[in-house]
Amino acid sequence: MIVITVGGMDFERTARSIARTALGHDPGDLTAIGSLSHQVFVGADVVVKIIGAAGHTRLDREIALAPHLPDGLTAPLLDSGVHPAGDVRYAVYTRAPGVAPGMDLPGIDAATACRLAAQAVRRLQSLHGWTPADPAAQVLREPLDHGGFAGRAALAAEIDAIAAALPAPVADGLRAIAETAPPQVTTTVPVHADCHWDNWLAADGTVTALLDFEWARFGDPLDDWFFLISGSGPHRAAVLDVVAAETGIAADVLRAECEARHVAHLAADIRLALADPPGHRALLTERLTNLTDLLDDPW
Repeated sequence: MIVITVGGMDFERTARSIARTALGHDPGDLTAIGSLSHQVFVGADVVVKIIGAAGHTRLDREIALAPHLPDGLTAPLLDSGVHPAGDVRYAVYTRAPGVAPGMDLPGIDAATACRLAAQAVRRLQSLHGWTPADPAAQVLREPLDHGGFAGRAALAAEIDAIAAALPAPVADGLRAIAETAPPQVTTTVPVHADCHWDNWLAADGTVTALLDFEWARFGDPLDDWFFLISGSGPHRAAVLDVVAAETGIAADVLRAECEARHVAHLAADIRLALADPPGHRALLTERLTNLTDLLDDPW
């Protein structure tokens, strides 16, 4: 067993204690899984997410939304709070069946990719059609630097902020995209805003749950269609066609909207990396490569 400790804290032991309290019995084996923002431990019937009490508050956002989300959309929340012995905040969920299809849908054939995408679109449409009560609506309205597309002027400003760090042809190419980007966006419906394929579960070709609502906010459904399409790897074109068919949005409109969002997210990550070069050197290199690839293979 690998014991994960941060600052002397044994996260696996803390997760086991939290899960035992939530379930009323020992959770059995817990396995640590990769996460960029939390310590996550998965058991046979439970998932525990932990973050230091002084860490970011996005888990609190997810916890506040969980009781209000449409039925069947995500894994049920069993318990949440602050664990005094470890000075951590936590959330405990019932483990939903299935596994994540994974970013770029590795090992998945085109027919299965399209089938999963159609089901994912319908699940997201249930989220977009949800009218949240006041407590959830207040959470969705809270300011959040999501790094997404916020209109033509905002995108142009984001590009200008990083232009000095870019090769001139790349900066010029991004400005050309910004000039033709949609002038504004709507922020009228609940969106997940991070629904790439690492945040879905599926079993036997059937989508079972959408996870990780820490970036959820009021936005535009296109914010979610972008993540679904862009994370589909070799099936991107086919999944775009599925989204177009399911939503009635013309394919060329989807391409333009996705391209603007792709640039916005990459530019925001580069801005973050430039603010802390030692801590984000790998991210900066990766995102600069992503921008070049985007210009070489536009939407």
